Amino acid sequence: MEKKPIKRSPHIVVLSREHHTGLLFCWKIRQGLRKDTDTARIKAYVAYFWSNHLEQHFAEEEEHLFLKVQDAMCQEALQQHTDIRLLISQITAPATAPTPEQLHQLADTVDRHIRYEERELFPHLEQVLDQQELIRIGAALEASHSNPLPDDFPDEFWVRNKS
Repeated sequence: MEKKPIKRSPHIVVLSREHHTGLLFCWKIRQGLRKDTDTARIKAYVAYFWSNHLEQHFAEEEEHLFLKVQDAMCQEALQQHTDIRLLISQITAPATAPTPEQLHQLADTVDRHIRYEERELFPHLEQVLDQQELIRIGAALEASHSNPLPDDFPDEFWVRNKS
């Protein structure tokens, strides 16, 4: 049985594209761990990805989607954001080296979160937000994504191990 791609409202599709980048983030962490990469190198990538991608993505989802609806599904997504922020702060804390377990937990948590949003939350929001609100959200997201930053972290630890 072939799975059909999820059809996303054009007004929030930019967030789904960012979810693809987030899944690659998880894959890169897992690949680095499989290659026994020094966790300090992966920690640097986690800090980079947070400040260049995930932090803004979370803020936009919260402002433009979750806080507008404020139902149980949005509360679940907000709690997941809080949990991910906590994991990232623990991993990126100064003078500490994250454990492989912490990095696996982060990759698994972000992966589950993205799949929750894509499979459950976004279809729900597309039903409960009216078309005019989706248009307003889309315009705001387009304005803030005119020049998206590439994920161009210079240390490709997921490709080769140069520790």
